[in-house]
Amino acid sequence: MQQDGVALPWVDPIAFARRAIKMALADRAVADVGDNVVFFDRGLIDAASELQRLTGEQVLMSLGQVHRYHQRVFLAPPWREIFSTDAERRHGIEAAQAEYTRLCIDYPALGYDLIILPKAIVTERADFVLDVLSN
Repeated sequence: MQQDGVALPWVDPIAFARRAIKMALADRAVADVGDNVVFFDRGLIDAASELQRLTGEQVLMSLGQVHRYHQRVFLAPPWREIFSTDAERRHGIEAAQAEYTRLCIDYPALGYDLIILPKAIVTERADFVLDVLSN
């Protein structure tokens, strides 16, 4: 947006998905150093899933099998009561729900264990994540 580019989901969603894939791969490369735990808010699978939905290109399995995340993936469901749009998030709750439904299929299809975050306050979600990680 700062550079008046067109790789935006409301201008050119295919270019946006391709750019998101490139960024996710670059983020993974940077994060893949050291022994620290790293969380990604969105990522390669999300972008590949969207690109495949938009174009029919079979990128999800190839990218998703080569560039693996941890076995357990946390996913936050759309939450109507707190959902809002802004300059960067222009899609509505229906689009968010459709994407969530698609990702609930795509992640397990790639062999991931999907863990749905509870609709709770931030501290409770954090406690939930820490509890899952400790087991």
